[in-house]
Amino acid sequence: MATEKQDIKADKVITPPKEWPGRLRASLFVMAMITLIACLIVILKNDLVNKKIEETENVILDFIGKEGFGLEDIIIRGRERTGLDEINQIIALKRGDNILKVNVKKMKQDLETLPWIRDVEIKRSFFPNVVQIDIHEKEVLAIWQLNERFYPLDINGYVIEADYRPKKSMLLIVGAGAAENIVAFLDMVQKISPEYLPRIKVANYISQRRWNIILDDIRDGITIKLPEEKTEEAWKKLIKLDASKGILKRKLTIIDLRLEDKVTVKLRKSKAMQRKPEHKI
Repeated sequence: MATEKQDIKADKVITPPKEWPGRLRASLFVMAMITLIACLIVILKNDLVNKKIEETENVILDFIGKEGFGLEDIIIRGRERTGLDEINQIIALKRGDNILKVNVKKMKQDLETLPWIRDVEIKRSFFPNVVQIDIHEKEVLAIWQLNERFYPLDINGYVIEADYRPKKSMLLIVGAGAAENIVAFLDMVQKISPEYLPRIKVANYISQRRWNIILDDIRDGITIKLPEEKTEEAWKKLIKLDASKGILKRKLTIIDLRLEDKVTVKLRKSKAMQRKPEHKI
């Protein structure tokens, strides 16, 4: 038998195919499926796990809270227009509450939904156990008159959804589209002639295209009619005329800058003077 095996030719030897690559791919596929199924199980049970963790956390915090972590005081600073009742309704804290369970992040988010609050800083300190709330309220830029109603605007030109009674004279802006465009106009004035900014008492947005500006006095001030285009150039012309000819010191009611090549003015009437035609500069 040994001799016969040695006489077998090499070309008649049959080598079985290698099976390990296929088995490896099959094994990897099975492992991937197991991993996917495990992930799905974790995802499905995630809510239950989170609830269990939250329950355990509350038990621990309640236990620790009894050992000297009761809330002793709440300090609120910076509140002027925001009602204290509104704040208390949101924070819902009282002395003796577990200070460790105060959700500072959520409290901050909820307080910043109040109409007068711009942003809030909340600090939690221990021994004494105090929650300090620093409120930064919105600053009123102007009062916007639209359809016989009045709305306070913040410094970004957004309406503050709250009742407001100004304690001092405020800039009055009038007309549809005025709120969206007033900040850009005031920035332009600030850049060119900041000293004139306090003199603007009324800004009337005409037909959502251009501005009529009243200086110095709402009733008896000078109305500046600005063009729809090249507003900045027209304002610079006004400042130049005031510096060279003192145009804003004259007894005028209107200065019309809508035409690029001329300036039209209208004199203020008095009891002693008769009606006079408009003058051109």
